[in-house]
Amino acid sequence: MTAYLVIKGGRIIDPASGIDGTGDLLIADGRVAEVNMSGGLAGPEGTAVINASGMIVSPGFVDLHAHLREPGFEEKETIATGTLAAAYGGFTTICCMPNTNPAIDSQATVDFILAKAKAEGSARVLPVGAVSKGRAGRELAELGELAAAGCVGFSDDGSPVADAHLMRSALTYAKPLGLPIMDHCEDLALSGGVMHEGWVSTRLGLQGVPSAAEETMVARNIQLAELTGGHVHISHMSTAGSVEMVRQAKARGVRVTCEVTPHHLTLTDAWAAGGQSAIVQAGILGDGMRPMNAAYDTNTKVNPPLRSKENVAAMVQALADGVIDAIATDHAPHTVVDKLCEYDAAAFGISGFETALGSLMSLVHTRRIDIPTLIAHLTWGPAQIIDRQRTGLGTLRTDAPADVVIFDPNEEWVVDVDDFVSKGKNSPLHGQTLKGRIVTTVYGGRIVFDGKAVAAE
Repeated sequence: MTAYLVIKGGRIIDPASGIDGTGDLLIADGRVAEVNMSGGLAGPEGTAVINASGMIVSPGFVDLHAHLREPGFEEKETIATGTLAAAYGGFTTICCMPNTNPAIDSQATVDFILAKAKAEGSARVLPVGAVSKGRAGRELAELGELAAAGCVGFSDDGSPVADAHLMRSALTYAKPLGLPIMDHCEDLALSGGVMHEGWVSTRLGLQGVPSAAEETMVARNIQLAELTGGHVHISHMSTAGSVEMVRQAKARGVRVTCEVTPHHLTLTDAWAAGGQSAIVQAGILGDGMRPMNAAYDTNTKVNPPLRSKENVAAMVQALADGVIDAIATDHAPHTVVDKLCEYDAAAFGISGFETALGSLMSLVHTRRIDIPTLIAHLTWGPAQIIDRQRTGLGTLRTDAPADVVIFDPNEEWVVDVDDFVSKGKNSPLHGQTLKGRIVTTVYGGRIVFDGKAVAAE
């Protein structure tokens, strides 16, 4: 770890502190020592200096929803490779989901993950414990034990909590623990498809998933949160109907929060159709962001599915309005074999850490959101949901952990999945030109990513 580090001359944006202006940042012994908007900061002799002129300096990004796959699926990702990919993407805190083998439903598994992250990680790893034992949806896991071990929330991840009584019990038990139930909202009786149900799925001959499959579960979960007073968090929300229900519930004072992924903000179901011109014209993305994959590209298969342009527009508006609390990647790395097959047989998921900022910046460059709003939803917004101890995640306040990201909002680059440090190369953005790139990531005062090379301690 570098004992002292000064980041000079960047545009410092810290939504938690209301800071937005050019200044200097001093890091000392792994903590934020000072932010000076007048400049001129200097540490003791030998202090490392980073010139951030022309760059954005913000708190390290906090990801509420990511899959590190370890233990059990190390062929897809490991804690070491996943956290390194996160650092490349500007993420310094990652909430890892419990669909591992074994599931994160015991203190032993939590201890294993935390130990591996401490020894091998390039970012902070915060486990999300399972709601039910084995994520089987039948018996409540030991939520108190998991909370004491270090879990920051509970979820059965891709297995929605279908039993309403179990969901009510989970919300009731989690309430005194101060932790959210983070539910994948999907009514399995209504889903079963492989992409969004609409005219694109009809044209491609693929079974669709209606918006109602998500919205019925969102409605149920809001009702149960209102009944119990517990905190429900809607994972990877994707439809206009879900947005409206959350908006109304928040107005009533229900404890509901939600997240949206970069791909549900920037990609439509048209991407599954690849280069078919009639469908490409239905896209709503910014310059340089158009489907260029082949039709039926399995890298566009994700759950919830990429939605219609109307749903995407509703998600962007909800982000700008503050209805949505956080942006989360839902980083879901897979092997080549998982995706190199028919669309129906392919695994759901997109490898998202390393392209998150670049894709999201298309919203800024097309003036649909501003940079402070984007940063707020990547930092302070998610931190408030999981940082129950108020340790200073997602902010550059004095004595907060020195988690900092520096990025160039205007650098253009071409996505090449072969350059990903994640084991998962499954991205529909391969070959796309993005505008906005991470320059440096500092985690706990240590430079974990610098350009294209990881700095030695």
